[in-house]
Amino acid sequence: MLLRSIVSIAFVSCISMLLIWLIRDRKYQSINTVATAYDKWTKDQLLERLWGEHIHLGFYDASSQKMDFREAKVAFVHKLVQWSGLDQLPKGSRILDVGCGIGGSTRILAKDYGFEIIGISISSAQVRRASELTSDQLTCSFQVMDALDLNFPESTFDGVWSVEVGPHIQDKQKYADELLRVLRPGGVLAVADWNKRNLQDGEIVGIEKWVMRQLLNQWAHPEFASISGFKMNLLRSPFCGGGVDTEDWTRATLPSWNESIMEGIRRPKAVFGLGLFSVIKGLREIPTILLMRWAFAKGLMRFGVFRSRG
Repeated sequence: MLLRSIVSIAFVSCISMLLIWLIRDRKYQSINTVATAYDKWTKDQLLERLWGEHIHLGFYDASSQKMDFREAKVAFVHKLVQWSGLDQLPKGSRILDVGCGIGGSTRILAKDYGFEIIGISISSAQVRRASELTSDQLTCSFQVMDALDLNFPESTFDGVWSVEVGPHIQDKQKYADELLRVLRPGGVLAVADWNKRNLQDGEIVGIEKWVMRQLLNQWAHPEFASISGFKMNLLRSPFCGGGVDTEDWTRATLPSWNESIMEGIRRPKAVFGLGLFSVIKGLREIPTILLMRWAFAKGLMRFGVFRSRG
């Protein structure tokens, strides 16, 4: 069964590698590039059908290596809540979810922790879908908003949450400033992101340059920060009220890349039920997913988590 799955992945990957040269990339040009990409991904519901309500990676510790991909995504949310200290806030605390997607994490934070949450996304399609999926009984709402121009006064929120958003942000310092600006003194910041290797640990050369270019251009990323680089962005912010802690969760999240492809094999109806165009779109993503997996496994990319106080 495992061999058959590997052969299947290899076959579709070969087809996809051809497609990646035939279809134009999604190189970042402006924030509108990001909005357009996510509008398209959301409207065809391919990612939702394959991966559920969470687009982010899953968390796999030593006891959960065979965890269902969707369960691992939920586990990631709880792990980040606990690690960041967000779970120490009382029920009714106001939380901002920056880059909320279709609201998967937002709903968990509202349902399981009793928070009052506003989720924002640059994609109007994501905001609309998040609202459709959210029960009126949950204390969360959604708005279209730019993470670099948060339409809230200073010190509005008890907690700020942002997962896998930074790569889409061109001005990392402004991003850090805005996250902390709207956080009240003593509030909790929880951030998780894809990060590139610190250049002090080795220059990006040879094949790594080509891989990095693909990782940026295929998914509308202007640039990746390093873990130490974004930590400095947070520390330099005039709104930073305390220290910044980081951890590297690369090993715990690495299985997610293969699992994201395997979901297409486990749930073929999710893909084929959307028609031929969606099948092609799904195949088109596989090379980038495989390159991401390679980059994280080889140390070119790292998965960083950040916590701080306002």
